[in-house]
Amino acid sequence: MQNSIPTELSVNGRNFNIIKLLGRGKGGYSYLATDGTSNYVLKQIHHEPCSYYKFGKKIQSELNDYNRLLKIGITMPEMLDIDIENERILKEYIEGDTVFEMVKTDSVKPEYIEQVKNMCTLLYANNTNIDYFPTNFVVRNEKLFYIDYECNDYMEEWNFENWGIKYWSKTAEFLEYLNTH
Repeated sequence: MQNSIPTELSVNGRNFNIIKLLGRGKGGYSYLATDGTSNYVLKQIHHEPCSYYKFGKKIQSELNDYNRLLKIGITMPEMLDIDIENERILKEYIEGDTVFEMVKTDSVKPEYIEQVKNMCTLLYANNTNIDYFPTNFVVRNEKLFYIDYECNDYMEEWNFENWGIKYWSKTAEFLEYLNTH
């Protein structure tokens, strides 16, 4: 596991100052970064073990998944650049609260559930699931964005109705996760 937050990272020779760590996922660390003018998300791929998920080439998977979701029409941040050699991705920064934070404060609106279900309609028609965990969704101006690019072929047990919804309110599963992380 990473011990310290870098102060600067580059993407294809373009330098960015790291403001803070936004989160650590199965495949990488996401940082809030700036070029002095705008804010971005800079994702650094990591190769730490993950017992419940198998990866191929992570950086290529990110690009493939992004293109797949873009074609399907999922609302997500634009991929602005990808540095294959250093395994870094520069994304549009979607400012707003995560659905996870909203669940904690009881502020998830029915419209957000409706928006994720609309995403599901598009995804399922294209034999695709995304990672429905609420840390992967941000609301900006009442619009829901899927801020991760991970997607997989559709499996009923991992769809929103059977798995994801369990974490979009203060269910036993959500509270257990909250207490153990």
